[in-house]
Amino acid sequence: MRAATDTMRCYDRALSRMSRRELLNIAWKLGAAAVLQPLAPVTAFAQPAFRNYPFALGVASGDPWADSVVLWTRLAPEPFVGGGMPTANVEVQWEVAGDRPFRSIVRSGTTVARPELGHSVHVEAGGLSPAREYWYRFRCGGEVSQIGRTKTAPAAGLPVDRLRFGVCGCGHYETGHFTAYGHVADEAFDFIFHTGDYIYEGRRDTGRNPNNVRQHHGQEIYTLVDYRNRYAQYKSDPHLMAAHHSAPMIVTWDDHEVDNDYAGDLDERDTPPEVFLLRRAAAYQAYFETMPLRASAMPTGPHLSLYRRLRFGNLIDLNVLDTRQYRSKQACAAIADPACRSAALDPARSMLGAAQEQWLFKNLGEPAATWTVLGQQVPTFARDNRGTNPEAPLSMDKWDGYAAGRQRLYRRLADAKTPNPIVLSGDVHTHWCADLKTDFANPKSATVGVEFTNTSVTSGGDGSEAQPNWERLHADNPHLTYHSNRRGYVACTATAQSMQADFRVIDKVTVRDAPIRTAATRVVQAGRPGSQP
Repeated sequence: MRAATDTMRCYDRALSRMSRRELLNIAWKLGAAAVLQPLAPVTAFAQPAFRNYPFALGVASGDPWADSVVLWTRLAPEPFVGGGMPTANVEVQWEVAGDRPFRSIVRSGTTVARPELGHSVHVEAGGLSPAREYWYRFRCGGEVSQIGRTKTAPAAGLPVDRLRFGVCGCGHYETGHFTAYGHVADEAFDFIFHTGDYIYEGRRDTGRNPNNVRQHHGQEIYTLVDYRNRYAQYKSDPHLMAAHHSAPMIVTWDDHEVDNDYAGDLDERDTPPEVFLLRRAAAYQAYFETMPLRASAMPTGPHLSLYRRLRFGNLIDLNVLDTRQYRSKQACAAIADPACRSAALDPARSMLGAAQEQWLFKNLGEPAATWTVLGQQVPTFARDNRGTNPEAPLSMDKWDGYAAGRQRLYRRLADAKTPNPIVLSGDVHTHWCADLKTDFANPKSATVGVEFTNTSVTSGGDGSEAQPNWERLHADNPHLTYHSNRRGYVACTATAQSMQADFRVIDKVTVRDAPIRTAATRVVQAGRPGSQP
């Protein structure tokens, strides 16, 4: 472990060039224990003393493998002003235990929190046992972090009786309390999948919506410090913090982690791509700094490799997708213009980009578990496809606007005989369960999988139980088997025989600590495509 620690330490040349006044200013920020000897070469502060609690943003774990898991924290004694840390490296100790009281510490080490990454750390704790609960914590300068619970994945291919996981996303800080995250924490899932819109980029609401219960800090965010501060506001919420402390979270992004409805290197304002990519680079770096991601996801400028595959024994093969970074620009706005619909059918248009689509299609042809799960952002199912309103506008930002890409995906699932496809999605702030058809206009066409779409944590406010005309919508679109406009999340239970989705809802997110209830359950039987009550 000593060798690994020495390797991670690097000489901070910027620090060595600082004036005595600058060095004393750093020492003042970190406390008397960190006072430097004049001009002494320093690699990292080993025992800083903080004026405020440095773990104000909590801890998290993510991307569980059979033998390792990512452990995350960020030193931020002044979280809403960039973190409040000096431009210096700081040593952080970490521990993993087989029990919550930490009587049995199984792994430990030291890493470095670097200013270039906002003093975040991403420890890939290895040498762990598969399918095992662990607890972890960090230490720095005499301060001890909160304790997090995590769990490794079952070894690939080995039998697994049961896994439980949560699906959640779209938590707008202003429009409600993050009560759903608190209930997610109570579930103590094997893992949590976050479908994106972890933050919202908009400016502070100054009374435009009287139903909002909280307000963002500041204006719309553009710079790296802006994004860091916005993430800090969200992560300081105790319910979101509790969700991270309860289980490893597997994350992907949607649009609001950068800007509403952006597509690749284009935003909705037609900003020149070379300018927008500056904003995307800042957003992507802040995202990496804030999420429990492996080092392989380290961004390079405005690029971050987010799509990946995780396996959970012989039960779940999870493909995490990125439907933002590589997609074609939306064909047009959500209008019923026939020319727009025609443009959406252009085979050259892609939701995933060529490289990611090739990677996914290869995985789908090499089944590795009973359930093949695609975790992504925007719904793939067709909505309002038939008689309800043939001229109804379709959202060009969803897979409806990339119909050729959707058909390629469904055709690959069918041709490869991919076992038991389940698609997870979010974005639309409503619960949906949908059977995925090779031809949505023909209810008798083959069903290739089932999609569970989680509603929002808060976005859209309290909502209602169902949208108007649901009965007619379902009659005209029988592939849509459940819908709710309440807030909440989806709790999934996978066994060798079935995949069950419990749609959890909260009646009011504008009221603190409202109770949770299961509004509906849908079940997919292994080997029998389609959902059932």
